Formats: sequence, structure tokens, C-alpha cells
Amino acid sequence: MAISSGTDGRPLYEQVAERMRSAILAGDFDAREPLPSEAQLRSQHGVSRDTVRKALELLAQEGLITSGQGRGRFIRSYAPLRWSLSTFEGPARADSAGSVDAWAAEVKSQGREPSEVIDVGIVVPPARVAERLRMDPSSGFVVVRRRVRYADGQPYQLADSYFPEQIARGTPLAEPRSVSAPGGVLASLGHIQARFADEIGIRMPTVQEAARLGLPTGTPVAEVTRTGYEADGTPLRVMVTIAPGDRNVLVYEVEAG
Repeated sequence: MAISSGTDGRPLYEQVAERMRSAILAGDFDAREPLPSEAQLRSQHGVSRDTVRKALELLAQEGLITSGQGRGRFIRSYAPLRWSLSTFEGPARADSAGSVDAWAAEVKSQGREPSEVIDVGIVVPPARVAERLRMDPSSGFVVVRRRVRYADGQPYQLADSYFPEQIARGTPLAEPRSVSAPGGVLASLGHIQARFADEIGIRMPTVQEAARLGLPTGTPVAEVTRTGYEADGTPLRVMVTIAPGDRNVLVYEVEAG
């Protein structure tokens, strides 16, 4: 059925996008199959090729469908992960395999399959990290563990953890692999994190972040900066996590009173 602009003041492409949006949210399309082609959509809606393309671009900007490169356009179907920051990295939760990795435990507790890709290096810390570690950024070095975290094979977070070089060099923290230990790796090295301080900012991603996470246009991210301290207040680690807004729900539980 052709769309008429006579009874609706909005541009035709917005009307086509609204029809498709409603169908997507109602589950009328199979997320495993590509959406109808541009030619099919032109015939279904009785509009021009340019109108169909503008409608599809709008839906891609909203994060409902992919951008259309390669095998056609598909519905984006990310199941949000609930990231409980108030308990994350708390008392270790071992699974049946004996893992105590905080990310793996968090993901597995929600019936999902965790994985991560890790790169490790020794670098001069960014100024904001040096400030939180109370280091001189012009003379000190840190061991950084850069991770892309996945749930069910899809990228859900970027997480960079920075440790003072004198703490991490020559330890499992400097190895490019997933590491864990009862109570945490730092605790196994004699450095117990007694408290955390979290800072959360919301912003648009950088070009590099968007590419690594496969973000649709217009998707904001939460930047969570967690600093871990020993009981005497000595900072031990800064973790900067980039969590896309279309696939993460940040959860805090705080005691009242």
C-alpha cells in the first residue's frame, strides 16, 4: 500500500521508518534473516528508492538495524547485560570450572557465555590515570591490560586496567592471557583492594571505540573509571571500562541510612 503525504505532515521516509520500526518491535521480522531488499520495500510501501534509503538510514542511526554492508541489512538483537557494579569484583563467585574471574562470573550468572581478547603492555600512563594512581606521568610506567569483553561472541565492553609497574611487572598481570586467583590476582600478590571508587560519565564513543565495538551511529557509551585502594588508601589499580548504551544496564544496590 502506497503511503500518502496528504494526511501526514511528516516526510515519507519517516512514515516508512515508523512502519518498519513497529514491525521490528512487534517481532514481524526474523532476526536471523536479512530484511527485505530496497526493491521489495519500494514495492511494499509504494515510495521511491531514495525514500526507502532514508528510512533505512534512520533505523540504522537508531540502532535497530545494521548499516547494510555485505550480506544486507539485519535487525540488531543485543540482549542487554546487567552489570552489577556494587557487587562486581566483590567476594569471588566460583563456577563449576573453578573460575573466579569477575567478568566471567558476572556473564555466566546471567546464562551467557563470556570470553575476552587481551593485549598487555608497559606504557606511560594517561594523565588522568597517573593522577588517580598518584604517579608522575613524566617518569613512571604502568602495566596496562587492554581487553575486549564478549558475551555470546558479541563485544559488550572495552576494559583497560592500569597497574603501577613495580606491582605488576613479572607477575601474571603482565601476561597476555586471562588470569584469576582466589580473592583476586592483586590479593594473591599481597595487595588487597579494600575499597573502590567509581566515576561514571556518559559520552559519544571515539571512532576507534565505535569500530572495535561495532556500534551503530548515534550510540552513546558509559565510561566507568574504577580506582582500587588498599586499606591505607594506597591506589593499586585504575580500570577504565567503555560500556555501550545499547547492550549494558549498569546496576547499583546501596544500603539506605
